[in-house]
Amino acid sequence: MPTLDWLGRQDAFTQAARVPYRLLEPVSTHGNAARAADNLLIQGDNLQALKSLLPFHRGQVKCIFIDPPYNTKSAFEHYDDNLEHAQWLTLMLPRLQLLRELLREDGSIWVTIDDHEGHYLKVLMDEVFGRQNFVANVVWQKKYSPQNDSEFFSAMHDHLLVYAKNASAWRRNLIPRTAKQDDAYKNPDGDPRGPWKASDLTRPEHRDRDFYAVLTPSGKQVLPARGRSWSRPPEEIERLRLDDRLWFGKRGDAIPSLKRFLSEVKDGIVPQTIWVREEVGDNQDAKKEVKQLNESEIFATPKPEALIARVLSIATQKGDLVLDSFLGSGTTAAVAHKMGRRWIGIEMGEHARTHCLPRLEKVIAGEPGGISRAVGWGQPAPDGTPWNAAAQGGGFRFLRLGAPVFDAAGRIHPEVRFATLAAFVWQQETGRAYAPHDAATGARAGTPLLGIHYENVSFSRLFGAGEAPISPPIRARAAIYLLFNGILGDKRPAGGNVLTRDVLTALLALHVESAAPDAPLIVYGEACRVGPARLARSRVTFRHIPHEIRAG
Repeated sequence: MPTLDWLGRQDAFTQAARVPYRLLEPVSTHGNAARAADNLLIQGDNLQALKSLLPFHRGQVKCIFIDPPYNTKSAFEHYDDNLEHAQWLTLMLPRLQLLRELLREDGSIWVTIDDHEGHYLKVLMDEVFGRQNFVANVVWQKKYSPQNDSEFFSAMHDHLLVYAKNASAWRRNLIPRTAKQDDAYKNPDGDPRGPWKASDLTRPEHRDRDFYAVLTPSGKQVLPARGRSWSRPPEEIERLRLDDRLWFGKRGDAIPSLKRFLSEVKDGIVPQTIWVREEVGDNQDAKKEVKQLNESEIFATPKPEALIARVLSIATQKGDLVLDSFLGSGTTAAVAHKMGRRWIGIEMGEHARTHCLPRLEKVIAGEPGGISRAVGWGQPAPDGTPWNAAAQGGGFRFLRLGAPVFDAAGRIHPEVRFATLAAFVWQQETGRAYAPHDAATGARAGTPLLGIHYENVSFSRLFGAGEAPISPPIRARAAIYLLFNGILGDKRPAGGNVLTRDVLTALLALHVESAAPDAPLIVYGEACRVGPARLARSRVTFRHIPHEIRAG
């Protein structure tokens, strides 16, 4: 597969691995605290923030939408959008690598770009996500009127590159039908099945077997136009005629069309690759939306809420997790919140606090702009019940990047708590995000048991030739335990963080009651005072904190 080469490419490919994990420090909680845990506004460099999300959100994100700097040789106050080409590629590559790690297997990523870097980005994303996972290049009409002072062409569109994490697992949703689309269906012949729309019954090629005369109600015989042929065999045309599904025009002598009834069409329409401003808005619409929310808003290229809503309606369901690591003015988070999706937004600089934060606070309060009316956000219920922001507005947490979890010598930062280190341990052992409340892992809250790591067993080891299992069998690879931060209720060395004989006895008693009592144990602790023979008899593998926890 062709690849891009540029100065610094090799360094860019390893940059993500070298980025340190950092703590995510809570700053404030907004709205309904009970519903704020799943929505995160993070202030800080997005590369470091993405790395810090991995232990908790690897493989959890259903849809990523990003609007990165376009490298247009222009100056923006909030972004350096005039990066030299090689620098721009170096900026994008490690971020795309981390974004891919955060995606669910059935997730997708949508990236807006223009022609300055769009074609290079396509090749770069082919390399990161795989050419087989390319879904579409959507063309979005971003301007209302042309620029007549342009030197060559008036650029009217942006690209929206769409990739799946795994194209065989990803499924798109249909776009809801609009009243305008339904208005195209009429009923000129008073058919009792209701409104219908005429559809061509010919194909744009000549096939002898499908080139035959059809008798019209007027007695006239008609043939397909030159170079075309019927799309159905004669017996199918006759079946449609008998079912009154052919339209021969008002006089009954025209080439027949197929009647497609509104009552029989799908609940929505298949997404197309050209999105016009009348359906999803343009840059001017977006500027008006953010201006209404923040009079000092000076972002040059915000995206309209309707555009993001179109993406999320195709790529997600309610409750899915959406991520935007170039949050800008906060549009993606605002739309995701209004549409009932969970979200994570990352933005660097002070305007994460001065622009994104107040916008999202207004969303919680039920602000009526953008897509609010279309999705019923901030609106009274059909029975007239007023909007209740406290009950319906939800909430979010505002975080910022903190100190590295591990220092240069590999020591753990003193502010790290049990849940944070547990996420790193679980990710290291399983390659998955830590979900302490997931019953499927067998985790025991308030105990050292992080969960059971299950793995699929190779078919070849279990089944003979010609035998096929119904589904992949699984087995417990190991039960993972962490002794840290006094999880056993005693922070003295002999009381909780060190694997002593008494602690081992307590762990084995806990293990007997676990979901996989026959599984071997992997125990992380600050020290081990149990001999190798006793560990072996107990089927325990000990790993030392911090030396056996990977910091990158």
